[in-house]
Amino acid sequence: MHNGKYIEDRVYKVKGLIEKPNVEDAPSNIAILGRYIINPNIFKILENTKPGKGGEIQLTDALKELANQEAMYAYNFSGRRYDVEDKQGFLEATVEYALRRDDLKLLV
Repeated sequence: MHNGKYIEDRVYKVKGLIEKPNVEDAPSNIAILGRYIINPNIFKILENTKPGKGGEIQLTDALKELANQEAMYAYNFSGRRYDVEDKQGFLEATVEYALRRDDLKLLV
């Protein structure tokens, strides 16, 4: 999300989204963490979405179109975020989760 209108405690109405901008081009320091609740209209939009960055169909492009058709909201997450596309981030998330569980923490 690159900007939004404050609605209430940590909830914003989305005004726009940008797929992986360069740091110098980013319009804000707000990130999309990849957790969504999306209505089924997204599938029709995805069918008509042309490949974008990296030659792939980007969910962000479809979400931008969906936001043009209906209200979209974002929640300003508070807590630790793991980059699970990165091997180290995935391992950190896995180990931390395991350490929180009595049945798994003895194995780590």
